[in-house]
Amino acid sequence: MDTTCLYCNEILSGRLGKKFCSPHCRSAYHYNENKQKQDKLYVAIDKQLKLNRRILKEYNKAGLATVRKQKLLDAGFNPKYFTHYWKNKKGQVYLFCYEFGFLEVQETSLYG
Repeated sequence: MDTTCLYCNEILSGRLGKKFCSPHCRSAYHYNENKQKQDKLYVAIDKQLKLNRRILKEYNKAGLATVRKQKLLDAGFNPKYFTHYWKNKKGQVYLFCYEFGFLEVQETSLYG
């Protein structure tokens, strides 16, 4: 049974188990495979950024809003994905998903 090159479909000759007819075909095949994986990564990142933006927009209809972090996380928000950041004069760093920003603040206890 003849096997063909995974990249160019040329009939292979030589040892059993051979997958490519040349080093060029092997390299081109793996380049295309890795490129598709990278495209999937960019799509996944973009999807998370858009979800983060949608969640921030939903919770921030009236302007400056305070929302518990867990509520955002439960909605699918991932704070590791943001488009840019801004540091204010107090040194606080706001992370943004497009035009909507968020700042993580620590809760202060009334009892201590």
